[in-house]
Amino acid sequence: MNQKLSMIHKVLDKGFIEVIDKLGNDLTVVNSARVSFGKRKEQFDKNDEKLIKYLIENKHYSPFRHVMVQFHIKAPEFVMRQWYKHVVGIETTSSHPTKDHAWNEISGRYVEIEEDNYYKPLDWRAQSKDNKQASEGTLNKEQTEEANYWFDEAMSHWHHYYNALLGLGIAKEQARIILPLNIYTEVYWTASFQAIMNFIGLRDDDHAQWEIREYAKVMKEIMLDLFPIITKFWLQTN
Repeated sequence: MNQKLSMIHKVLDKGFIEVIDKLGNDLTVVNSARVSFGKRKEQFDKNDEKLIKYLIENKHYSPFRHVMVQFHIKAPEFVMRQWYKHVVGIETTSSHPTKDHAWNEISGRYVEIEEDNYYKPLDWRAQSKDNKQASEGTLNKEQTEEANYWFDEAMSHWHHYYNALLGLGIAKEQARIILPLNIYTEVYWTASFQAIMNFIGLRDDDHAQWEIREYAKVMKEIMLDLFPIITKFWLQTN
């Protein structure tokens, strides 16, 4: 397997992004655009860079949707809920920038949740005083110690109660409803270049929650590695 496709990129304490497969390369976009003239190129040159810049600047995005990537992602449930917003609405409009997705997730109906499969922050952020949805700075040492105590207390109990419900013969699909939002989940996400870059543009941003931004930053580096030319010009233009 191509080394770029087999590498696992670690994110947070137990998460990761792995590239499973890809379709296309930088030249794919050029040839998809030039098919209008019945032409196909075998080598990328400076004229192709000009074409890519023109396509992006004028929002001619369809050639970029011929490039696809399949990812295997492990992230906390609350991160994946935010991520899934980029998939919702695919069928409602043909022009939405989050089109061209496939999304499949591990199911708690079939798989029992492991005891240590949860995310613990390294730092506890303080609530912003002027932004209801954002954080601002971190707690002091004393507050951090107390926060860690209560967090560890909560994490020491949920799996015991989860197993107790399973032990009563309750179905996994019901027992899982007590699980916390920091439980790690896993998905396969296949998306077009345009959709992936839309995710990066929105989530690698100061307004995004820190945890999902960490995934977006890693995703950006992956895209620069897989498609260095089109990714570079996309980031410069958008």
